[in-house]
Amino acid sequence: MSSFNRRTLLLMPLALAACGFEPVYAPGGSGSALFGRVEVSAPNTVTSFLLVEDLEQKLGRSATSGSEYSLDVSVVTQTVAASITSTNETNRLIINGTASYSLRSKATGQVLASGSVTDFVGYSAAGSTVSTLADERDATQRLMVILSDQIISRLYATPGLSA
Repeated sequence: MSSFNRRTLLLMPLALAACGFEPVYAPGGSGSALFGRVEVSAPNTVTSFLLVEDLEQKLGRSATSGSEYSLDVSVVTQTVAASITSTNETNRLIINGTASYSLRSKATGQVLASGSVTDFVGYSAAGSTVSTLADERDATQRLMVILSDQIISRLYATPGLSA
């Protein structure tokens, strides 16, 4: 016996509209309110460069004079051994990353959203030195994309942002 009911499917849009649901990318949504209007802080390390690069790609790069918001980000990473053999060789490494962010209105200086996001990625260290360095670089880039996605999701969920 199926528990699917067509009436539930028909009433779902009404329930979502009643609870204040608004699509992020709809006209007037928070996605359009932020795109091209956020100046991301200048990077000071390679990892923060990768994070800022991805944030600018998703938020749209804005001219400093035309931006309404400023986004300050800082990132901290730590590499730890995840797998060590009986001969004390490291086979797998994990990079833990934390990115702190703060979105401010340039007009008022008020902080509209702030917080930090945390995640991790792993990579193999069992190959040659060259392959291990390439794996580390790729893992760092993947981590910055993950942290950037989390920051963007939180910014889009910020109440009060609309175009």
